[in-house]
Amino acid sequence: MFRFIREALWSLKGVRVYALVGESGTGKSFRAKLVAQKYGIEMIIDDGLLIRGDSIVAGKSAKKEQVYMSAVKTALFHDKAHRDEVARALDRARFRKILVIGTSERMARKICERLQIPHPGKVIKIEDIASKMDIEKAMRSRKVEGKHVIPVPALEIRRNYPSIFYDSIRVFLRRSFGAAPARPRLYEKSVVRPEFAKLGRVVISEAALSQMVVHCVDEFDDSLRVRKLNIRSDSQGYRLSVFLEVPFGAKIATNARALQEYIIENLERFTGILIEEVSIIIDRFSPGR
Repeated sequence: MFRFIREALWSLKGVRVYALVGESGTGKSFRAKLVAQKYGIEMIIDDGLLIRGDSIVAGKSAKKEQVYMSAVKTALFHDKAHRDEVARALDRARFRKILVIGTSERMARKICERLQIPHPGKVIKIEDIASKMDIEKAMRSRKVEGKHVIPVPALEIRRNYPSIFYDSIRVFLRRSFGAAPARPRLYEKSVVRPEFAKLGRVVISEAALSQMVVHCVDEFDDSLRVRKLNIRSDSQGYRLSVFLEVPFGAKIATNARALQEYIIENLERFTGILIEEVSIIIDRFSPGR
């Protein structure tokens, strides 16, 4: 209820939320200023940071974390002190438009919920503003060289995160993917090499994730039994298929949605990973326990 009140207050202020989504390493942060320029967006939320213009207003960079899992938690504002700091900064700031950057629409919505701002009213996909060649080039740079971009000038990154600073790039924007700006502008972006990129990607093991899913199902309804679990992961998060043995007469058909939400909520809360999808499949009926 409190979240809906907060969202209503933001709506009364005339605040509109945009989202820029795409897989990791496809160049979202690189193009964030371009999107902001086109739509007149004042604030950007990117990888745990709240950015206004050329300054970091609040938050902490996920790229400073030493392990990948911690970086995911930071980008999702998993830590209460972190999200409270950014939420307070948003309350103090005067703005009408804000851009949330994420690997998927679900991630963008999750960030909005945790910062208690409205869900995105407009979603822009990286494929809409970048060519296939540009995306492939960005992904090669990420995978081979471990380079990431933060949409603020080098001076700001050197001051806040000197240990991960690598280089800077300047982009002179003459046009804004289809619409000419009032006047061309020069933007500087910082190239960084995150701490976790030096160690490689750290992910939760399938065995540990399986045990947690079994525990969630048992807590939700101890008459259900997990017969099989398929786990897939990509840059947008984890996708789970849960095959259940269900006793005759169980109301799993009406409770399936609640079980999905229970699994997602608990896995994300205790691990910080993003669960993109949970499919509940009735694999077998049993006489009951």
